[in-house]
Amino acid sequence: MTKAFLGRLLVLLVLVLPELALAQAIQKINPTNWWVGMKRPNVQLLVYGPQAGTLTYTITYPGVKLVKTNTVENPNYAFLDLTIAASAKPGTVRIVGKKGSQTVTKTWELKARDNSPKGQGVTQADFIYLAMPDRFANGDPGNDKFADLRDPNHDRNNPFFRHGGDLQGAAQHLPYLKDLGVTAIWFTPVLENNQPLTNEGGTMRASYHGYGFTDQYNVDRRLGGNEAYKSFVQKAHAAGMKVVQDAVYNHVGNTHWILQDLPMKSWLHQWPTYTNTSYRQQPITDPHASQIDKKVTLDGWFVPFLPDLNQQNPYVANYLIQHAIWSVENFGVDAWRIDTYMYNDQPFMNRCNAALLTEYPRIHIFGESSVNNVVDQSYYVRNNINFPFKSNQPGGLDFVLEGAMVEGLKHEGTAQRMYEALAQDAVYQDPTKLVTFLDNHDHDRYLSVIGEDFDKYKMGLTWLLTTRGIPSMYYGTEILMKNFKNPTDAEVRKDFPGGWPGDKEDKFTAAGRTAQENAAFQFVRTLATYRKTHPALHSGKLMQYLLQDNLYVYFRYDANGTVMVATNPTDKVATLPTARFIERTKGFTKARNVLTNETINDISTLQLPAKTALVLELQK
Repeated sequence: MTKAFLGRLLVLLVLVLPELALAQAIQKINPTNWWVGMKRPNVQLLVYGPQAGTLTYTITYPGVKLVKTNTVENPNYAFLDLTIAASAKPGTVRIVGKKGSQTVTKTWELKARDNSPKGQGVTQADFIYLAMPDRFANGDPGNDKFADLRDPNHDRNNPFFRHGGDLQGAAQHLPYLKDLGVTAIWFTPVLENNQPLTNEGGTMRASYHGYGFTDQYNVDRRLGGNEAYKSFVQKAHAAGMKVVQDAVYNHVGNTHWILQDLPMKSWLHQWPTYTNTSYRQQPITDPHASQIDKKVTLDGWFVPFLPDLNQQNPYVANYLIQHAIWSVENFGVDAWRIDTYMYNDQPFMNRCNAALLTEYPRIHIFGESSVNNVVDQSYYVRNNINFPFKSNQPGGLDFVLEGAMVEGLKHEGTAQRMYEALAQDAVYQDPTKLVTFLDNHDHDRYLSVIGEDFDKYKMGLTWLLTTRGIPSMYYGTEILMKNFKNPTDAEVRKDFPGGWPGDKEDKFTAAGRTAQENAAFQFVRTLATYRKTHPALHSGKLMQYLLQDNLYVYFRYDANGTVMVATNPTDKVATLPTARFIERTKGFTKARNVLTNETINDISTLQLPAKTALVLELQK
């Protein structure tokens, strides 16, 4: 090799290497695309790559204007403020970055909006089914694990590892859900959780639950990825069902790609030493609370491996709000469940809710605020209380009513707590938008809490499916899945039997269920199907009566129908004179028992079997 050749090679490298480096200067753009014709004209692009923040950017595309380039502490980031005119057409936008004589170009797509259903919302007419996709059904064993992910494990024998359930498997069982009477499916989060195993109390655990996002713009490959999610939503819609997306704004996984190279220190809530949230809601509504108690509740980290996002940072806020809109538009989901709602910055939540409702006026938003009293619960939804801060969240998960129903059945054998909880509905602007439930993936399973008493099981489900609000049922409740979180939450997150090839039992079929499991399934199916087709029950007004002799009676009614629910939680047959219910029974002389199809020809006095809730369609 001659000196002359080496010299020419050195010159070539001097010229080419900067070009190669510049070519890598833009590695990611979020949002990954946008759409023309959106009501929100402004989009802020997060641009990331080595020295991306040192480039001078230009965009030349009809209807798209680069208003401002924002640089931050980390020179690897630029935030580009765009406005998209109503006249803009779909196409490929060229984003040009320059540095000296060098130029790099990246493309970013503006898409046409399609006419597929999206943001349809859920209402009292719906019945939501909550499932963990990793534990429901495995339709594609080929995506069970990937060697290039931080957690390459898959082992159904280990309760803490991933088990391989996916969106394709869930799609294959849509007919089962439709037959059950389900009208909406809510999955725990489906977004990428490329997290390593975490050591929790000496046990290595996978993030199969989905609450540690590592990339908001990718659905986890182990669930099938973005296309599988789109396909699932489309199939659910074709089957007449809606899809609820589980959103997390408060935190991300500690291996989120942004956290590997933070744009700025204030992207997260920072403390001199690690500070956990207190998990206490009282400082938020307490007019006498100290600022430090409020700060610890709101800005403390949920757990050490889920870093807490600072939503008061405008770049963080834009990032999260735009992703919410992008998800609804891209995947076509219908409703938005928000994890750890009470730990978020509430002014931010109002802005995010407003942005979603502006684009999708029918979308329903309901957050998780795990509180134990009506006043605190009302704080996080549209309410009638004179709080200094007013939430605009349309709905929320009704933890108060859950506790009232389950604890009433568990301890006292009475509906008194349920009556008292509903008697305080005046604090909410619209209590019918609350999502009701008996258990979930974070709680002991309902059947176990009530001592595996089948009569109590039916009473609680009757209340759930006949009282006000939007009912939600945790997967497997219809086949009597049970267990307590003690010793671990994996005990209440077991695989649905029959969801995996080779399972010894297939509870998706009547033949695979025991006689009592089939009785439970048919009970839920009968009541859910009736509820779906009778507006008086799912959307009518609610009137309840004071308990007498521990008997609880309420009515759902509209101009076209009246349904009477009469509960006898005692262990003896009870006689119920109905004269005091004349306000609602006037004009009716008989009834049909919705669950047995039996006709009762005289409703002046009813016989209530022990530990039973009757659902009666009143007739003239």
